[in-house]
Amino acid sequence: MSHALSGQALNAVMAGPALASHAVAPANPWSMVPPLGDLDAYISAVNRLPMLTLEQEQEFSKKLKENNDLDSAGKLILSHLRLVVSISRKYLGYGLPHGDLIQEGNIGLMKAVKRFDPDQNVRLVSYAMHWIKAEIHEYILKNWRMVKVATTKSQRKLFFNLRSMKQGFKDDADVATHRDTLTEGQIESMAKTLNVKREEVVEMEQRMSGGDVLLDPSPSDDGEDAFGPIAYLADASQEPTALIESRQRDNLASGGISTALEELDARSRRIVEERWLNVNDDGSGGMTLHDLAAEYKVSAERIRQIEVAAMKKMKKTLASYA
Repeated sequence: MSHALSGQALNAVMAGPALASHAVAPANPWSMVPPLGDLDAYISAVNRLPMLTLEQEQEFSKKLKENNDLDSAGKLILSHLRLVVSISRKYLGYGLPHGDLIQEGNIGLMKAVKRFDPDQNVRLVSYAMHWIKAEIHEYILKNWRMVKVATTKSQRKLFFNLRSMKQGFKDDADVATHRDTLTEGQIESMAKTLNVKREEVVEMEQRMSGGDVLLDPSPSDDGEDAFGPIAYLADASQEPTALIESRQRDNLASGGISTALEELDARSRRIVEERWLNVNDDGSGGMTLHDLAAEYKVSAERIRQIEVAAMKKMKKTLASYA
């Protein structure tokens, strides 16, 4: 799959009992996206595609659900292609082509759009993430062992020669041994013969002698789910929703706090700043209630009341700011 999904591909993948009745797909929206062969151009293009508002998403989803409108399906998919690119980046460490990961994720996105129910009160981005990851995981499950064993030219050379050379050492009467691992002398000999580093020989020997590991193990006999590497394939900190939440927190911590402070009178603002903002990491640096009480010539309890009222007002302002 080396090209961006076309309208015909959309029709084929999404075709079900209802959708299959469309002989010809609507106007092809995929002409806006360049082929995946030019990966940089593709990513740049999908990042420029407009995102849908909640109202638009609901409108197009209902048209697809009620009228099998493939034009609406195309608009839903196009607006979420950037999500696939974002998720696929987290799986680049497996040595698989980024374009292939994106294409597998695009298939998952189309499946999500086909099954999405706009009446469930959930955004498509949240629903589609499961389907996108599922398709990418399936692709990795089918290909990771081959990629893990040999990726570079020297590793491929080792892969095709290591086993036969190792068997030759075992058959040699002078070095015959019941050990499965290579000796230092054998490692040095292999490295010299194949013109690779000895460390590469050791690494490949370990890879080939190790067994396959189930990324997604089946449940145990007692019904409990088994834990496998599939559970930590992705970096949770790079989840699109986590990144959005992080940006929102940063926004509140900067512009939001400043806006909330501007809503306070001078005394309330200074009390909040001294009590909460002028504090060092070790808890020192801010003024105490008694320090502020002495300055304003009121009781410490009065300062505390002003502080509580100011914090409530700031929370209200921050809620509207968010």
